Parts: sequence; C-alpha cells; structure tokens
Amino acid sequence: MRIDWTKITKIVDETSDIKTFYLEVPEDFTWEEGSYTHMALKGFNEGEKPNRGLVRHMSICTLPNENTIGITTRIRELCSEYKERLKTIKVGDKVALFKTLTNVPLRRENKIIYLLSAGVGLATLRPLALSYLENQEDINHVHSLNIDTSKEYLFTDLFQTDESKNFTAEYVDDRKKYYERVSQLAEDKESIFYIVGSDEYIKENIELLLKNGISQEQISLDKHDSELPEFFPEKKAM
Repeated sequence: MRIDWTKITKIVDETSDIKTFYLEVPEDFTWEEGSYTHMALKGFNEGEKPNRGLVRHMSICTLPNENTIGITTRIRELCSEYKERLKTIKVGDKVALFKTLTNVPLRRENKIIYLLSAGVGLATLRPLALSYLENQEDINHVHSLNIDTSKEYLFTDLFQTDESKNFTAEYVDDRKKYYERVSQLAEDKESIFYIVGSDEYIKENIELLLKNGISQEQISLDKHDSELPEFFPEKKAM
C-alpha cells in the first residue's frame, strides 16, 4: 500500500471550531472532485498493528488545479485523540495520506443538481461546486442548500448565487425551514441530489426525498458501495 508523508503548508481557521489544513501535493498524487483520503498522524504505524485512532477518512475540499490538498474538519473542545492531536499540529509537520478514492464525482447528465449538506459537510461539496463553476457542460443548474445552526457558514466566497452560471447558494440555520426547502426542491422529479453530513442527517434526507418521489438512483452519497445498504436497505453491497 502506498503511503505519502507530506507537509502541512497552511492552517486556516474557517470558523470558531472548523479548520482547513493545506498540504503539499506528493509527486504523482492524483484525485478528482468528490475524492476522499485517509489522513494519518505521526505514530499511526509505529507498532505491530496500525493505530486506527490516529487515522481518519477525510474529504479533499480542493481541486488538483489549486495545487494543494485541502482537508477541512471540525475540532470541538471535547474531542477524540485524533482531533486533540490536530489541535497541536503546526505548519511544517507531516501527515500521511493513503487509500485515496472517489465516491461522489460530479454527474454530468443534463439535469439539475442539488447539493444538500450540514455544517462542515459543505467541504465535501466544495470541489464539486468549483468544478461546475469552471465548466457547466452537461449540467442544467446547481443549487446548494446548507444548514448550520451555528450561523458560521463555510466558503461563502465560493457559495454565492451566480445567475450567469445557473448556480444558487442558500444557507439556513433552522431545521424546520431546511426540511421544508428540501421538500420544495424535491418537486423537481428529474433532478440529482447529493447528500453530505452525519449518518442521521443523511438518513433523514433520504427518507424525505423518497417520500417525495425521488428514486435511489437520483441520490448520491459520499459512501463506499459496501456502506450503501445501511442507507438504502434494498441496495445490495458491491
């Protein structure tokens, strides 16, 4: 298995408890929009068995043409050993990357795409939005709907409504209003829905979309095929 140790070049405080870590791109390291990687901290592979507590599945929030690997994550006051380590990590320190894959590439099917996210889940969708804004081919419109009760919204510099590019960005801070908006968006029966957030959030959105006549095939999740049966009971693992 290939493991790339790479330096942290910049750390940005996005909100009071969300940071983005920017990493050097290792030689021959490739990815696309919708990719995730496993980011491991120093010491994860020093014993007889890997210390899984020092490894996390992380979405890459940047595109290759930005020449940096961006990892955005929430770090609360009370958190895991992994997040505690991230609190003390500095520019110049190294982290390991491995098993980089893509679950949610941008679907160019001449349809409207709705990006549904909660809080920091927007980081997973950032490269999809950026890819669309750079090239609108075979996509009719993109609408992003993000809920964050903290009102500390992410990436507002990118997620701005741009009518010239058929791109709509919407933020809400109220759960009731959010689900009312999802129901309204689901009136478009031919559209595609991406959902990124906690498992509970994903399941609530799926239930609502299915109830409103959206099919499983129209829903894309940042989940491996083996995980899909948890969210779509009728779907068999690949």
